[in-house]
Amino acid sequence: MTSRAYPADFWRLWSVGLVASVVRWLETVVMGVIVYRETDSPFLVSVVTMLRLLPMGLFGAWLGVVVERFDRRLMLAGMIALLALTSAVLAVIAAFGLLQVWHLAVGSLVNGFGWLTDNPLRRTMMGDSVGRDRMATAMALDIVAMNVSRMIGPTLGGVVLVIAGIEGAFLLSAGLYLLALGATLAVAARNTPSGHGTPVWASMREGFAAVRGDRRLAAILAVTIVYNIFGWPFTSMIPVIGRDQLALGPEGVGLLTSIDGVGAFVGALLLAWRLVPRWHAGAYVGGVALYQLGVVIFALSPGVVPAAAGLLLTGLSGAAFATLQATLVYLAAPVEMRPRIMGVLSVCIGTGPLGFLWLGWLANLVGASTATALTGGLGLVVLLALRPLWRAI
Repeated sequence: MTSRAYPADFWRLWSVGLVASVVRWLETVVMGVIVYRETDSPFLVSVVTMLRLLPMGLFGAWLGVVVERFDRRLMLAGMIALLALTSAVLAVIAAFGLLQVWHLAVGSLVNGFGWLTDNPLRRTMMGDSVGRDRMATAMALDIVAMNVSRMIGPTLGGVVLVIAGIEGAFLLSAGLYLLALGATLAVAARNTPSGHGTPVWASMREGFAAVRGDRRLAAILAVTIVYNIFGWPFTSMIPVIGRDQLALGPEGVGLLTSIDGVGAFVGALLLAWRLVPRWHAGAYVGGVALYQLGVVIFALSPGVVPAAAGLLLTGLSGAAFATLQATLVYLAAPVEMRPRIMGVLSVCIGTGPLGFLWLGWLANLVGASTATALTGGLGLVVLLALRPLWRAI
């Protein structure tokens, strides 16, 4: 399948995701540096970062219902405009020397609402633009963009922060968001709003009931929860293990961290090239299993080379999970309920903070390496226990 086979709307929405993800990583670096400089508290840096995830868990299901009732293109454009305005306001506040940590916390929370719209709005629109048969490959291309942003965003944030200061970094963010806004408004497709006669809470209950009543959806989302609680949070321990166990300096930790992103980038490219429907379920569940194994290998590695191998495995397998997570939910959900089921998916992704809190608490008790290995192993055990469920995918 060549890129020419995809409609212009797909590429517009793909570019919106790329820009938003670049800005997300750019601002994560900038906010982290500033918060740590002002507070000298790693915990507060973690809290500000985690605020980006909070809206998913709290409002994912609600948004999935709401987007069914309005023009999705205009809703997405409105959210991007809000993100641009937030970055611009932070730039002005910083330019006047008035920026405080709580300003950054609010900005991070607003950015989280932008992230919240990704599955029920942008990715649902992407799926509608390419059709069911090409959804998996389309998501693989989207994951390629996400991983490109992981390489560009942090570097861009650090460079701009040095050259143009805090206000310059946020001003750049606002400008990039305006580019994404233009691409969104250029989308030609329109959806037909529905569900106005049904109360929002009733529609939300219908969405959760649909998940409970469909073993495929329940299995897909159960695997998502396993990944977000027992897998993904290990990334917060990479700098700690890199410094304390592998005796790496800042440059070495940065290079080690990038290996996960390189693996994910390569994995997403391979999936975009070769993925076929009969591999969907195996790649999804197998990807999470290999990811948990990679977490254990990394945590217990006595040296840099095996640790890098573990991170390469998490990157490659994580790409399979990330590509198929939204794909499988989109394909399994009833057409008329796709946005709200994608909203339920956002709620499941929003369980991530529980995993971060668990791993941080356990690391304080037994050390980062042991806590990470135990959490990765526990994820494998839970995944195996769920085998009767995920066999239905």
